[in-house]
Amino acid sequence: MSLTRRGTLAALSFLALGACASAPAVPDTTIYLVRHAEKQTGPDPDLTVVGRARADILSRELQDAGLRAIWSTDTTRTIETAKPTSRRTGLPIQIYDAGRQAAFASQLKATPGAILVVGHSNTIPDLVDLLGGKAGAPIVEATEYDRLYVVTVTKGRVKSELRRYGG
Repeated sequence: MSLTRRGTLAALSFLALGACASAPAVPDTTIYLVRHAEKQTGPDPDLTVVGRARADILSRELQDAGLRAIWSTDTTRTIETAKPTSRRTGLPIQIYDAGRQAAFASQLKATPGAILVVGHSNTIPDLVDLLGGKAGAPIVEATEYDRLYVVTVTKGRVKSELRRYGG
């Protein structure tokens, strides 16, 4: 075998091995889950000025996340929390039924890409658990509006992270 032919075979072998090397796993699904931002009082309240500012901060935090869907419960405060992200991404806000959390969790896990879900202090932690993540301690209803859960599903394996946003 000639030296040139050996060199070519060696180069091809090297390229073939490189192609077989596993690349870092890319999440199939990344779900960002938040409770609505600060709200006024009343039966179906709007966000406060601080809440609107927090919703804007959320949209900036997620601007490079590559969102493919935005989900919200059908309340004014959750929809207003999702609106800045909807405007920034051009994605519509889709409404989900928080009373059907298990079915919704299955749907989310089966949907590829990045997704934002806006809910409530008594629904988002349960949804994180149903997705296979770790919700942590209960949300402090009166004061805690800054939790941003990130649940990633890669080849059926779930990883969760709790971040804070908005100061």
